[in-house]
Amino acid sequence: MAREINPTADLRSLFQLVELMRQWRPDVVNAGTPKAGLLGMLAARITNVPARVYHLRGLRLETTTGMKRRVLSVAERVSSACAHEVIAVSRSLADTYTDLGLASPSKVRVVGAGSSNGIEAERFTTSDPSVVSVLRARHNLPEASPIIGFVGRLTRDKGVHELIEAFGRVRKATPELRLLLVGDFEDGDPVSEAVVEQIRRDPAIIHTGFVGDTAPYYALMDVLVFPSRREGFGNVLLEASAAGVAVVGFRATGTVDAVVDGLTGTLVNLGDVAALAHAITRYLVDGDLRRAHGQAGQARARDDFQPEQVWQGLSERYNHLLTAARPPLHIVPDAGS
Repeated sequence: MAREINPTADLRSLFQLVELMRQWRPDVVNAGTPKAGLLGMLAARITNVPARVYHLRGLRLETTTGMKRRVLSVAERVSSACAHEVIAVSRSLADTYTDLGLASPSKVRVVGAGSSNGIEAERFTTSDPSVVSVLRARHNLPEASPIIGFVGRLTRDKGVHELIEAFGRVRKATPELRLLLVGDFEDGDPVSEAVVEQIRRDPAIIHTGFVGDTAPYYALMDVLVFPSRREGFGNVLLEASAAGVAVVGFRATGTVDAVVDGLTGTLVNLGDVAALAHAITRYLVDGDLRRAHGQAGQARARDDFQPEQVWQGLSERYNHLLTAARPPLHIVPDAGS
């Protein structure tokens, strides 16, 4: 199915999903993201699947306006109406969803501490030093240069404009600073041509493009900066925490669940580039604070977000919904017994 709105292709995808569910006759359908959530929940409702879960992984309409926002709002209302339960990946996302009237609070819940699938913390705490050294050499990152990093799609919603501006402010006092961008540009929410050109031409900005395994890249960073304007749950922030890296971000939906402000990282008001730059500088000049927040984040990622905790919570919700849909048979005793 197409990521962006495409009525003809979307209708075709819906028909295919309905046919698939009629063949498979699933007991549970779990669908997430705006497009797959809408089409998946519609198809599950049409085929009367016993347990229908809309997995709310983010709220795209938060940063849209006009007709697109209205269309996305209708899609969310339909998805939640077709579902028996809406499982949000973070508490702040659940609160925003219900505050906007997209579903009743009784229908929306969060599993455990949140996140889409937990995190295998060991992947990020045990990066091979030889692999990290190869990456440092490949991207020409001097050992003595402080590095601030970003991991994710390079889009407006991810705060790339604000990140580049904050980097410029911090570099005035720290000329040897490097910015490591791990991820690629996207057409759906493009950054400006001026920012694209700056990223391509500035030798202090290292752009890796798409990376299949981001884990070893966190080991190169002194601070992860993630000024996203909206998240479902800030998985990148949690990955950096698992790697023992202090994090900085905007106080946005989803991000506030991934970071404990003042303990595992620093959050600043949405859009405040000056505060973002100040938080970055504070970590760069205060190594003890940077390490303390990195260690606290590592412990939180390990203790509160193991994948098994999320899986267990989902299993319990599925069983609850199936039991409600298929109550035990009430056997009437034979009159002669």
